[in-house]
Amino acid sequence: MIMWKNLQRVHVIPQGRRAFASQPYLPLITDRRLQEQGPGGRASNAGIRVAIFGATGFLGKHVCNHLGKNGAYAYVGNRGDEAEHRDIKPMFDLGHTRFVYYSPRDVDSMREVIADADVVINLISKTYESHQPIQVGKFPYIGFQKNYSFQDVNVGIPKQIAELCVEMQVDHLIHVSSANARPDHSSEWARTKYEGEQAVRKIYPWATIVRPTQLFGTEDKFLHFYANMAKTFGFVPLIEEGQALTQPVWVNDVAKTIMRITDNPSQFEGRTVDCFGPSDYTHDELARFTLDLTEQHSVRIARMPKAAYFAMARALNYQSMIHMNEDIAKVWSEDFLPAMTAEQYKAQPEASRILTMEDVGITATPVEKEAFSYLHRFREAGHFGRVDGYH
Repeated sequence: MIMWKNLQRVHVIPQGRRAFASQPYLPLITDRRLQEQGPGGRASNAGIRVAIFGATGFLGKHVCNHLGKNGAYAYVGNRGDEAEHRDIKPMFDLGHTRFVYYSPRDVDSMREVIADADVVINLISKTYESHQPIQVGKFPYIGFQKNYSFQDVNVGIPKQIAELCVEMQVDHLIHVSSANARPDHSSEWARTKYEGEQAVRKIYPWATIVRPTQLFGTEDKFLHFYANMAKTFGFVPLIEEGQALTQPVWVNDVAKTIMRITDNPSQFEGRTVDCFGPSDYTHDELARFTLDLTEQHSVRIARMPKAAYFAMARALNYQSMIHMNEDIAKVWSEDFLPAMTAEQYKAQPEASRILTMEDVGITATPVEKEAFSYLHRFREAGHFGRVDGYH
């Protein structure tokens, strides 16, 4: 519990919070809080209200699933129709969700999403700028009008959410940024993610910043890109030699990390939590791994100059089967790694220490362990056509 007085935070030791283990940031999530009711899991009442922006996205659905398992109450903001969030409903026990339609351009509707939440989580992000077709006065008489730019989504909305959290005296804010967020990146997405992170830190200094590397998992746009390109076009393109490094992290591990932060958020105030996988790979290695896993052995790998790859990415932006655009291509053209090595994270001074998933008791899952579970469908007849066992 936190008392507010003229926007200066005075901490009061909460009663009945879950205990902590010998590791300084590891909640013992199996212990009950005082007055917690129900048989446990989804059917229990964890006594915490969480407002979630971006709940219907790739990471958001996994976060909702883990919050539901922990017995949290969720205020789910949604800009779409009922179909957008229908798969979130079974993740929570009956009466543990509240769905609110909102628009980022309607501040009052965002206030309605937050309401009396104890924790606000911002998961909103886009790797592309949304457009809509409009009529223009010259051939071909169809143009595109930008709806939400990278600046709107990655800077403006996080800034607005942080301002609302201060105004409404919300106890805790969790903002999901990116390990690739930096001001000098060639990708506008990465630059605006950095701007958004800095804006949140300035407005709400005690926010918890979560910075994942490249996400992979069911419904991802990462390994699916290689598999879809092979299946649809018969080749997999790489930028030059495909030697840029990436250290992908399983989306479920990031979701667990966020859930454990909400379990005792005061322990993570003003902290940064970096989420990354156990190993780094080149894009060439990942492309070959995907082709081997999906048994598309006849598919060739095409190494393309940057200019040619970016031109292809711009063309792919106008179709919906394969998720790719020039900005994603620029992200993939550079190393996408955590800020430090594992040894450097452990050697940090405690006062300014950047945390990792290990600090909340989560062991990073290797991509080799999970990729088969959602890529085997690209095999001929899936894996059911095999008579000599699995891969």
